[in-house]
Amino acid sequence: MKKIYLLLFTAFLLIMFCCGREKSSTTSQQTQKPDWVIVIHGGAGNINPEDFTPEKEKQYRDKLAEALEKGAAILENGGSGLDAVVASINVLEDCPLFNAGKGAVFNADGINELDASIMDGKNLNAGAVAGVTTIKNPINAARLVMEKSGHVMLIKDGAEKFARENGLEMVDPSWFFSQNRWDALQEAKKREQQKLEDNTKKGGTVGCVALDKQGNLAAGTSTGGMTNKKYGRVGDSPIIGAGTYANNESCAVSATGHGEFFIRNVVAYDISARMLYHNEKVEQAATDIINNKLKLQGGNGGVIALDKNGNIAMPFNTTGMFRGFYKSGGKPEIAIFR
Repeated sequence: MKKIYLLLFTAFLLIMFCCGREKSSTTSQQTQKPDWVIVIHGGAGNINPEDFTPEKEKQYRDKLAEALEKGAAILENGGSGLDAVVASINVLEDCPLFNAGKGAVFNADGINELDASIMDGKNLNAGAVAGVTTIKNPINAARLVMEKSGHVMLIKDGAEKFARENGLEMVDPSWFFSQNRWDALQEAKKREQQKLEDNTKKGGTVGCVALDKQGNLAAGTSTGGMTNKKYGRVGDSPIIGAGTYANNESCAVSATGHGEFFIRNVVAYDISARMLYHNEKVEQAATDIINNKLKLQGGNGGVIALDKNGNIAMPFNTTGMFRGFYKSGGKPEIAIFR
C-alpha cells in the first residue's frame, strides 16, 4: 500500500512540474520582445470628437493606418528602422491632412517653411533641415544630411542646394498650398490685429519611431511649424534632443506640440536621459515630462516613445493626438481622442 501511495505522490509531483513548466513558457511568450515595432503621430492639440464628422475621422484613421503599414512592411522584411521611419513619414508628408509637406501651414509672409530631422539610434548619427520651401519630402533631406553631408543641420537655401545636387525631388512652392491652411493664416492675422487670443486650429506635426529586427532604434519628425510664425522661427522638430532623439541604449522619441517648450526642456533627450541615469521605464519618463514638467510650464503637446525592448509610450496633455502603433504579430492600432 505504501508503494502505491509513493507512486501516486511521485506522479502528482511530475504533473505539477510539467504544468509549471508549461505555464512558465506561456508567460515567457507573452512578455517576449517583439521582432519589430513602429509608432507614429500626426500631431497633438485641441482635437475633439465633436469637430469630426464620421467621414473626416475615417480619412485620418485610414491615412495613419497606411503610414503604419508602409513602415511595417519594411520592418517585417528585415529592413532598417531608418527606412521604415522615412517611408511612414513620406505618407504623412504627402497628405494634406497633416502639418508637414503638402499640408504645411503658412508663415506670416504666406510661405510654407518646412523643418525635419532624423536620428539613428545605432550610432547617434543625425540629420536635419530647417526653413526649406522647395523640397517635396523634408524627411528625405534630413536623412541625406545625416548620411552625406558631414553635418547635422542645414537650413534654407543651403539645404535646398544640397538636396538638389543629390537628386532629391524638388517642387515649386505652390505645391504645398492648401486652402484650409491659407484660411487659417487669414484667421490668425485677423485675430492678431484685433489683439485676440489665437484659437486657430493647430496643424499636426508628424513623426515616427521604429525598432527593427536587428534591434536598432530610429526616430524622425517633420513639420510646417506654426501658423503665422515670424522672423525665420524654427521649432523643436528639426532640433536633435528637443523634437527628435534615438539611442539604442534607451529609446527613440518624436515630439509634437508647442516647440519653444520642447526646446527649453530638451524633451526628447530628457526622456532618454531619465531612462539611462535614473533607470526609469519609458512610459514613466515620457508621461511625467509631458503631463507634469511640461504642463506646469504651460507647454502643450505630446510624444511617441519606444524603448529597446519594444515598449511604447504615447502621452499627451492636450485633448487629443493622432497616433498609432503596429507590433510584429499584431495589427495596426489607431487612436485620435483621449
